[in-house]
Amino acid sequence: MKSILVALASLVLASNCTSSKSTTKGDSESNSQAAAKQLMDQGFMKGTIVYSEKENDCPYTIKVEADEPYFLDPINLDGAYKNDGEKIWFKFTGLRRMNRCEKANPVSITEMQKRGE
Repeated sequence: MKSILVALASLVLASNCTSSKSTTKGDSESNSQAAAKQLMDQGFMKGTIVYSEKENDCPYTIKVEADEPYFLDPINLDGAYKNDGEKIWFKFTGLRRMNRCEKANPVSITEMQKRGE
């Protein structure tokens, strides 16, 4: 059984190595999905920066893309990410402190990077 699997794997690798087909949109989408899965496996979350000028509202929040979206208030958001609608990957640590606005809980960003979508 193992020898059959090894033979099949060798055939697949050999056909991929000798193929001269160009990368298609489908290939790049599957690559981006694989990259997204890898980041999620590393503990990153998908989010979008949201800017608000409303009184008593946090100026910048992160809308977490989940089954039920929610907002976080990043107390240490880097200026490079202060763009409304900026799509990001991020990791955070929750903070035990008073909220600065009603809709979002305060967090400290530990890692962040822009999403290429």
